[in-house]
Order: sequence, then structure tokens, then C-alpha cells
Amino acid sequence: MRKRRVYIILGIIIALFFGLLFLRSIGSNVSIGEKVAVVDITGIISGSDDTIKLIHTYRDDQSIKAIVVRINSPGGSVAPVQEIYSELKKIEKPVVASMGGSAASGGYYVACAADTIFANPGTLTGSIGVIMQFTQLKGLYDKVGLGHQVIKSGDFKDTGSPFRELTEQERAVLQSTVDDVYNQFVDTIFEARGNHLTRDEIVALADGRIFSGKQALDSKLLDQLGNLPDAIETAGALAGIEGKPKVVRKEKKTSLLEQLVGMKQMPPLDEMLSLPGVTFRYEMHLGK
Repeated sequence: MRKRRVYIILGIIIALFFGLLFLRSIGSNVSIGEKVAVVDITGIISGSDDTIKLIHTYRDDQSIKAIVVRINSPGGSVAPVQEIYSELKKIEKPVVASMGGSAASGGYYVACAADTIFANPGTLTGSIGVIMQFTQLKGLYDKVGLGHQVIKSGDFKDTGSPFRELTEQERAVLQSTVDDVYNQFVDTIFEARGNHLTRDEIVALADGRIFSGKQALDSKLLDQLGNLPDAIETAGALAGIEGKPKVVRKEKKTSLLEQLVGMKQMPPLDEMLSLPGVTFRYEMHLGK
């Protein structure tokens, strides 16, 4: 009888232990009741899969009544930015954007998916435009005596090669592509801010310049000045949540590389190790 009691007690202790581990694994921020979820978009946007997966998780959770997109990003690659924006636009819940230290170029593009855009007075935003860059190695190769030969199927197949200068025809083709993607950016802003700005007014602002949060508010590129708690409170009000909303926020795990070098928000490893070539981005560039 005594052994049986011991086994029962041990079983209860083990069950409680694994129960606590399970609760920790699903997140310490999970709470009962109507909630506001925070989606963090941090650093250079080079991919969209993880962010979209999180957006879908919050979309399908009936207890989450609104989403706040917390943006600390200078922008990034065009396609991932557009994919995140597109998924946020499909959400049938209130979406509020909260700009942190920076939400520029592609970061601002993502913010345009929100019903309301917040920024701090000193947030760095704007930088509306597209940049295409090439690494030029021709001078270095000439200096060390290295040659490069290409056999191609069409005149434009090796456009942007680091081993030679662009031709005028190539420059014109690339400029037309940049102009097309730039117009997509302007169209997106007009869709979001058309009640406040005409398309011509947006074009006048979309020359790549940066704005402080206060300047952006004065230019009608955003709706209110405020911090993350202000954005969460507004999201809760838009969702009809009474009182202070409960918050769900997935904490970002620090990678081993970030821990070793003592830095957060490092660029993805594949981007750090990428070979010279073309980049095509909605991204803020200051002195790069």
C-alpha cells in the first residue's frame, strides 16, 4: 500500500512537471480572454515565411481580436515586403502599425497595410523608393590580370555583371523595371492614404528622402504619434475590447552567432555570405 502511494505521488509530480514545461513551450504571454497580438518585424526584411506563419496563427486564433505590427526595420527585399503586406491586408481584424526606431522604405510599405499607423516623434521613416545596386569588380580584375568570358543566349542575359560596365540599353531596361516597382510602391501608399493625400502629393514625398515621425505626421503619411502601448490600446479599442487588452507576443530567440558577437538583429547569414551581384530593394540607404 505504501509503495502504491509513493508511485501515485511520483506520477503526480512528473505530470505536473511536464505540464509546466508544456505551458512554457506555448509561451509565457498566453492568457485567457480577448487579446491583442503583436507581430514584430525587425531588421532587414530578407524573407517572409516566418512572419506570414505568425500572422496566420493570430488570424486563426479566435481569442485574438486585433493585431499590432511592431516595425523596427529599414526595409528590405521587394518581394518579401510585398508578401507580408499582402497577408496583413487579408486580415479581417483591426490591424495597427507601431513604428519603433525606424520603419523606412519597405518598413513603411508594410505599415501601409494597417488601419492606423503610429510613430514616435523621432522615428526614422519615409525613404520611399526603390534601389537596385550592382557590385563592380572590373577595376580589381583588370589590376590583378583576371579575365572573364561569357556565352549568352540574349543581349541582356548577363546584365549587371560585376566584370563590365552597364551598356546604355541595359541601364534603360533596368530603369524601366525600377520605375515599375516604384509605381507599385506609390500605388500602395495611395491605396492606404488616399483619403489624406492625392497621388501627386505622394509622388512629391516619394523621392527617397527620410522623415522623422513628426514630419511624417505633418505630411499625412501616418495617423498618430505614440508608442507601442498606445498602439496596443488603440487596437483593443478598434476590436471592442473593454479595459486594458491582454497582449500576446512571441519573443524572438537570439541566435548563437548573435550571442557570440554580442549583437542583436544581425543580417541573415545567407545575406552576409551572398556573392556580389544585383540587389533590388525597398530599403533605406544612408551613405552606403
